Formats: sequence, C-alpha cells, structure tokens
Amino acid sequence: MLLPRKTKFRKAMKGRNDGVATRGTEINFGKYGLKSLSNERITSRQIEAARRAMTRYIKRGGKIWIRIFPHTPVTRKPAEVRMGSGKGALDHYVAKVQAGKILFELDGVDEATAKEAMRLAAMKLPVKTKFLVKAQAGENNEK
Repeated sequence: MLLPRKTKFRKAMKGRNDGVATRGTEINFGKYGLKSLSNERITSRQIEAARRAMTRYIKRGGKIWIRIFPHTPVTRKPAEVRMGSGKGALDHYVAKVQAGKILFELDGVDEATAKEAMRLAAMKLPVKTKFLVKAQAGENNEK
C-alpha cells in the first residue's frame, strides 16, 4: 500500500473536497488513462486493489502509472467510545480526488485490453470514471 514516509503533522483536519481539478487532468505518460468524474476520498487500499486488478489482467505486460498519492491522514476513534477525550488515532491515508483528475495511465497493451483493465480497476474505486485514449494531432481523446 502507498503511505507517506514522513508527514509534517501526524493528524490533519478533514477540509473540503469540491470543485474540479486544475492539475493532473491530461494524459502525460501512457497512451490510455482513467479519469475521475466526481470528487471523493480514495484510500490507499482502494488504490492498491485497483492497481492489482489492472496488473493481473494485463498479465504483467505493459506499464502502469499511478497519478494519485494518499497524503492525507484520517483518524478514527474506537467503537463505543464516549464523546470528548481528544481526536482519535491515525487509521489510514487517503488521496483527495477531484473531478477531471487522471487516476491511472497505461501503455504497452492494445486498446481493448487497456479498456478492460481500466474497467476492472474502476470497479474497485468509489468514484465514477471515464476511459480516455491519448489524442493524436487533431483528434478527440474521450471514448
């Protein structure tokens, strides 16, 4: 699973996750991409499950790029604990994903294989997604 090596602060506030992404919205590395259509927090476990689903389907051929990283710590208090007595212990890390962000990129396989691999990965994620193909000169890239 993906985890930050070191963070400036051990616990973070929840914050907002609205609006559309302004960075990481274009395919930069591979030929195919998986784009988020909604805002959500994606856990490191979900990212790893999606990566495994893609890797297994393409039988370790091709190359996968993970374009998101879970930086944000999430805390949780134990079950049946009364209110008060501070913030809970660190539980897991999440990546805050906004609409329009490229989540994964893939190259080295044909389009049908890439589309199915991305579909399997998308099933593991809590966001609605769209499969993209990198546009050649003068083409539309959404399929």
